[in-house]
Amino acid sequence: MAPDDIDRVQEKLSRVRGEIAKRIVGQSEVVERLLVCILCDGNALLESNPGLGKTTLVRTMAEVTDLSFSRIQNTPDLMPSDITGTEIIRESAEGREFVFEKGPVFANIVLADEINRATPKTQAALLEAMQEQQVTAAGATYELPRPFFVLATQNPIDQGGTYPLPEAQTDRFLMKIVVDYPTEDEEFEIVNRYTGEVEAPDVERVLGREELQRAQEYVRQTPIADDIRDRTVRLVRSTREAEMVEYGASPRASMGLVLAAKASAFLAGRSHVSWEDVVDMAPPILRHRILLDFRAEREGTTPDDAVRQLVDQA
Repeated sequence: MAPDDIDRVQEKLSRVRGEIAKRIVGQSEVVERLLVCILCDGNALLESNPGLGKTTLVRTMAEVTDLSFSRIQNTPDLMPSDITGTEIIRESAEGREFVFEKGPVFANIVLADEINRATPKTQAALLEAMQEQQVTAAGATYELPRPFFVLATQNPIDQGGTYPLPEAQTDRFLMKIVVDYPTEDEEFEIVNRYTGEVEAPDVERVLGREELQRAQEYVRQTPIADDIRDRTVRLVRSTREAEMVEYGASPRASMGLVLAAKASAFLAGRSHVSWEDVVDMAPPILRHRILLDFRAEREGTTPDDAVRQLVDQA
């Protein structure tokens, strides 16, 4: 790793946060975790009530990092081909020919809005794209652009007409990020910023695609001490043995937590991973990968409560 280049990339990542703050008031933890997810080349599930700026955040992230952006509004009548694309007949000088018309999934950042409103068949169409970063249609395979991220949203309070995400797909999200309401001061600032005569501020593109991919390589090269790595693996394994947990996290969670801890350290400008990085990343990495037993749910225990208890015991 070239120290000067690492410093330059870290400085640009700091500027990315500053540019996003021009449009997004507060939510610094959400922005930080979304950046960690992107540095890990992972997909994220954003959960919040409506109207908290998720679409604006994701679109701004794409603008600042010079990535192409597309948005899929999931509905029960959405078909898989509406996402991946379909073959159409096109007239040419040589006659008619079948041409594959690419769908909205062919972008660097794909915002899958209200993913739990899509049918299981349509949700499954995203599985190959998320895991293999490719699409298969009419027997042909098409590579998706690099880098590629699916950032999906779901509304926790309006469950009418929704289809719960299967565990196989939920596990493919590196993180589940919970977006909470702004504070009172932040809400005053939002109203002042977006109800005046001036339109939403422009943002500057500060991080190119190649620089982002280099940053992803630097994250993987960030050293982690053997004892911290082993302690992290034991933490994930403890979710499978805890009395309050019916189903624990998979080895994919172990890999994701180590990588997210590396990205957290890299974003903080440090050259090594600390246990605090693991503690900070444990909730978004694990909360959607564990299923509590009936007794814990009856007592009002949440997945975050369970994760905190296991972290304290690790």
